[in-house]
Amino acid sequence: MVNSHDQAPPDVAPIRLSFDVPIFQKTYETYKTFYQYLIHFPKKDRYTLGQRGENALLDLLESIIQASQLSKAEKLPILQKASIKLDQMKVFVRLYKDLKILDNKKYLSLEASLQEIGKMLGGWIKSST
Repeated sequence: MVNSHDQAPPDVAPIRLSFDVPIFQKTYETYKTFYQYLIHFPKKDRYTLGQRGENALLDLLESIIQASQLSKAEKLPILQKASIKLDQMKVFVRLYKDLKILDNKKYLSLEASLQEIGKMLGGWIKSST
């Protein structure tokens, strides 16, 4: 017996899963790295600056998921929101380094990932205009 939920109707294009989008994969991996760093933040910073950074990355992931499901015309405002979240995260990461919450090695690792995500996001925005 064939389940009717197993196949999409023939006139409906298959939805591209967010997990297939390279920027999603990179952002997901960056979040996992950040999460491991966050565990070692001083308690007073973990629930203030650390939480803000975590929220910015999670918002970025959500925006990428949304944009991957929308038409080209609908993507642009979501991608612009994602760009703002990425810029916020870059500021937070710089603060973590300047306040000695993150050492240089961890800072450089996060910064390199955020730069790569920024290039991908910039290309996606450019292709959506």
